Amino acid sequence: MTKTRKPTDLGALAVDVRIADADWRKRLPRAAATCRRAMTAAWQAADTPFARKLGGRDAEVSVLLAGDDEVAGLNVQYRGKKGPTNVLSFPGIDAAELKALPAGQPVPLGDVVIALGVTMREADEQAVALADHFRHLAVHGMLHLLGYDHIEDGDASVMENLETSVLAGLGVVDPYARADAARVMRG
Repeated sequence: MTKTRKPTDLGALAVDVRIADADWRKRLPRAAATCRRAMTAAWQAADTPFARKLGGRDAEVSVLLAGDDEVAGLNVQYRGKKGPTNVLSFPGIDAAELKALPAGQPVPLGDVVIALGVTMREADEQAVALADHFRHLAVHGMLHLLGYDHIEDGDASVMENLETSVLAGLGVVDPYARADAARVMRG
């Protein structure tokens, strides 16, 4: 079970959302507000060594809601992988750099980029509302910035459990239970 920090233990989180692909506004008119709410919920739930080192400091994160072509370019450039992916996270500062950051300056957690086309296709494949899948990707991206990963099975389990908990608080059904059910149904 992951301990959720009390809001009084947290600094403020600023989430700057930039919509680079106008189709986001057509498909999810409240995408920016939805993203801010999901990321704030993940921020409040995170409990990693890095998150604990933030103490009560304010933090900021930038989000780019992009099209698949832009994300594909970033995916090749930074990960060496062809094609778009659903979400990319680029951490802004590590624990060592945190010590050098002047007091009172918000901690630049990093950048998250989410691809609309991939998000829409995945939502359709999973038979889930686009807004719910978008919330999942926003939470997932934010947790990466706070030090969570899913490389090792144990770490993946911790991250997935926290995602599930955060999403439940946002009214979103467990995405991993849906995925397991879909796999069983396909045989």
